[in-house]
Amino acid sequence: MKHNMNIRVYYEDTDAGGIVYHANYLKFAERARTEFLRDIGFKNSELHKNVGVIFVVRHIEIDYLKTAHLDDSLQVKTTITEFKNSSFIMHQPIFKGDVMIADISVVLVCVDVDNYKPVRLPKNIKEAFSLYIENV
Repeated sequence: MKHNMNIRVYYEDTDAGGIVYHANYLKFAERARTEFLRDIGFKNSELHKNVGVIFVVRHIEIDYLKTAHLDDSLQVKTTITEFKNSSFIMHQPIFKGDVMIADISVVLVCVDVDNYKPVRLPKNIKEAFSLYIENV
């Protein structure tokens, strides 16, 4: 399964040349990760408050393939490519129509909110993630 999130490109997302500023693709991916978690039943604020964990970005790779412009409709497709004891990798390609315009891979680590040290992913989160494992 893939999680899909639509994004509209606003004026604030573009640079002086009228194309989406490169760093904004990371914002789009962040929003999609947040909505992915929310849609599978985990709000970041509740994970922090009730479970005592947060997910922090350890590594990001991004390939910019095509440009996006003001008013374009984009779609971020999120899957999990791998998860271990305390970390997981999300694949988040961004599409304009059927064309992939950015290809993003993010390594996230589950950390304790008190000391920011890695902890095991909660079992219920691992189970929910298993439904979104990308078939490679």
